[in-house]
Amino acid sequence: MAGKFFSMRNLKFLLYEVFDTAALTKAPYYEQHNQKAFDLVLDAAAKIGQKKFYPLFEEMDRKPPYLENGQVKVHPAVRDIMKESGDGGWIGATFPEAWGGEQLPHILHCACHLITSSANYSAGVYAELTTGAARLIHSFASDDLKNKYLPNMMSGKWQGTMALTEPQAGSSLSDITTTAYPTDQGYYRLKGTKVFISAGDHDGVDNVVHMLLARIEGAPPGVKGISLFLVPKLRVEGPGKLASNDVSVSQVFHKMGYRGAPITELSFGDKDDCRAFLVGEPNRGLMYMFQMMNGARIGVGLGATAIASAAYYASLEYCRTRPQGRRLNQKDPNTPQVAIIEHPDVRRMLLFQRAVVEGSEGLLMQCALYEDLQHISPKEQHAKYELLLDLLTPMAKTYPSEMAILSTSQAIQCLGGYGYCEDFPVEQHFRDCRIHPIHEGTTGIQGMDLLGRKVVMKDGQAFKLFLEEARATIAQAQGLTSVAPLAQKLEAALTHLEQITRQLVGSAVTKGAEVFLADATLYLEMFGIIAIAWQWLRQAIVAQKALDGNAKAADQNFYQGKLVTADYFFAYELPKTQYLAQRLTDGNPLTAKMESSHFND
Repeated sequence: MAGKFFSMRNLKFLLYEVFDTAALTKAPYYEQHNQKAFDLVLDAAAKIGQKKFYPLFEEMDRKPPYLENGQVKVHPAVRDIMKESGDGGWIGATFPEAWGGEQLPHILHCACHLITSSANYSAGVYAELTTGAARLIHSFASDDLKNKYLPNMMSGKWQGTMALTEPQAGSSLSDITTTAYPTDQGYYRLKGTKVFISAGDHDGVDNVVHMLLARIEGAPPGVKGISLFLVPKLRVEGPGKLASNDVSVSQVFHKMGYRGAPITELSFGDKDDCRAFLVGEPNRGLMYMFQMMNGARIGVGLGATAIASAAYYASLEYCRTRPQGRRLNQKDPNTPQVAIIEHPDVRRMLLFQRAVVEGSEGLLMQCALYEDLQHISPKEQHAKYELLLDLLTPMAKTYPSEMAILSTSQAIQCLGGYGYCEDFPVEQHFRDCRIHPIHEGTTGIQGMDLLGRKVVMKDGQAFKLFLEEARATIAQAQGLTSVAPLAQKLEAALTHLEQITRQLVGSAVTKGAEVFLADATLYLEMFGIIAIAWQWLRQAIVAQKALDGNAKAADQNFYQGKLVTADYFFAYELPKTQYLAQRLTDGNPLTAKMESSHFND
């Protein structure tokens, strides 16, 4: 079922009207670009999404990867997609020109990624993983490793991955056991197993390069003894000469959704000939890997948002064209049926989807903008944007991931019984998005990261900066009659958040870490709703000013729709923080008190 899967009008509204992306071109690093060039990039992304990605949406799901003779077989189009991603500069879009990149702003790349992922999430994963791995190599590897591996990754000939998880450790990286044994040959011999590795092997590329965490033999226990290694499937042994590197596929997992890209279990060193090349300094691997992990976490939130966007537009199209029933005040059965979009409850479901999608898009672009500002701002401001990005990452990952499940579920509900069937795309969107609260750090891990580390780091500086940013937006709402009430509600929520944060942090001292972090996931949920409310206030301010400034007739409905959706979020979603606040502060650590033995058969 062909159709619309994203809104270019909304992306440009966010890029140019809310975040003023064109202003970035005043910085020397981006001065070779302008808004016209950005529009051409967006149009190119839309064409790739429409012509290359979307036609494969169902087919890649129906024909998932499989293991044959030790090689993972993927859809034949993956090779073409990777070549297009390399030739078109998408893999290196944000890289410096000196390394074959385009030096595009991260916020523009974010918008392009939203477009392609909404067309076909699985198809876009291959290139995005390669980008993350290549950035790690560019940031921390030796020039020798850069020269050997980056060109073929940037061109899309070689895949890049992130290999962290192990069967016995799961998300607990301090318990990984994959071991690197030193040699005097400039490499380490590696032995171990990694699991749930996205694109860990496939025939859509000529080689796969793993960025892998392992312990050097004799390293300290825990996370302090983890190092980062580059481990290729085929190692470079000279110009144009590759050799097998003793990396084998144990299995390919058969998944509920997200079936177009393989997730693998990999075995390293079964024949004692897996060579691993140290990246950076020993025992600092987790710090290096956080660059890719944080980027991947935002990428997960972006993917969830993109899928929810595709589901929203599929349900919107259906609701506009599906006649059923009559208006609630129309009792005459002889009158024509109306499209179901005329029913208030259907509009509620559509408003919910739009509120989730466009609010999440705003938060993701906010994070991307902070990354750009961190790069181009004076050194004394780098810490500010780094702290803000660190604080928002758990929410940029989690809010879209969790809410996309509810949003795509509402899309299915709009279609009724048809939504549950393969004839329409929303059932696949629902399956595809379920992975996002799990991979790259579960929701529980994100909650503990936010409450246990991010809001207290550097004496709470990141939290204070967030409050300043949100209150600066509130100040902009003064004098805008329709928006000012929303600003007042956001201020009340921020004040409440401050109080709860102080109370919870204080409990860490008086009641211990287990009670302090027992409901960290609920704190993350509350903070995430408030962060999205901040983004909706930003969008409402711009929309109201545009209407006050005699916006073009063609834009009137768009801006009015923004204001109504913002009102919806503040009326229906922001009040949920009140329940969360009550649970977080009632002093009863229920889950910490519950003994495992109390769960009976």
